[in-house]
Parts: sequence; structure tokens; C-alpha cells
Amino acid sequence: MTDINLDDLTHLQAINKKLTSGYHISEQDTLMWQELDQHIDAYRALFNALGHDLQHDSRGFYYFGSDESTPNMGKISRAIALTIYILIEHYANTGKDPMRALFDEVNDLKLMQTLVQINKHLFDQLEIFSGSDLRKDVYLRMVRLGLAREVENGFMLQAPIYRYIDALMEVNEETYLGDDD
Repeated sequence: MTDINLDDLTHLQAINKKLTSGYHISEQDTLMWQELDQHIDAYRALFNALGHDLQHDSRGFYYFGSDESTPNMGKISRAIALTIYILIEHYANTGKDPMRALFDEVNDLKLMQTLVQINKHLFDQLEIFSGSDLRKDVYLRMVRLGLAREVENGFMLQAPIYRYIDALMEVNEETYLGDDD
């Protein structure tokens, strides 16, 4: 059993608030990330005792694992997954390395409008009809979940996006393997 000294967990309240809201704490959240990194065993034991499953992804972020999903979260997750998939496809179609561009390119309103126009039939199903809708309904939610950060001219995606990339790869693999059966 891990001994927990609450005096060592100086950012416990902020970390708990972020994680319970669905936020992913990444290296850009310097103080919280460093504290989690330094006291991972204590935080994991404490959160486990409170019924939470603290996950650490080696690509640089922490989050609460969950098997629960609400219909609303499902819609948000689908919109984020669709946006990530379309971004990867867009960057590949424009001759860029999709994985590099995903994390290096600023996602501005012009790009968002282009994505919605090119993929209108897909975004219509999620009631996203413009770049402004995409900004409001997807990108601002990604910021609230720690998946992106707002910068001067738009948004930059952060490491927790890998959770969606992993899920997309898993679906792609299942689809590919399913074709052989």
C-alpha cells in the first residue's frame, strides 16, 4: 500500500478538478503535470480509493480512464474523432506528413471552413455547418478537454489527441481484418 502525504500533493485540488471534468493534463500544464509525474504512485492510490482510474500515457499526458459514456459525450467524441480523421486526410492530400502537421500546424478559421466545405455531408450529420460551428462545437471543447490549446490565430492540437488517433487506428484495423473474414 502506498503512503500518501497530502502535504506533498500541493496541486491536488486543481488536478482533481481538471481530471474529473474530463480534462487531459499534458506537459503544457507544467505545474500539474510535474506534480503528477513526481508523485504518480500517491495520486494513483488516492484517486483509485476515490473510484477513479488515473491513466498515464507515455506520450506525455494524464487522464481518468472511464468505461462510461453519455449520449452527449458520444456526440462530442464523434465530432472530435471525425475532425481528427478529416485533418489527417486533409494533410495527406496536401502532401504534408499528416502526423507532423497535426501537431505543428495552426488550425485556423480558414482551415476549419475548408474542412467543413469539403466534408459537408459528414459534418451535416453532426449539425456543423460552418468553420465557426466547427470552432465552437469541436475546437473549444477540445480546449476544455486538454486536447488542444488556443493560440493567437487558431488552435494547436496537443498530445492527448493520440487517444483519438489510437481509436481511429483500431477501427481501421478492425475494418481491414473484417474484410478478410
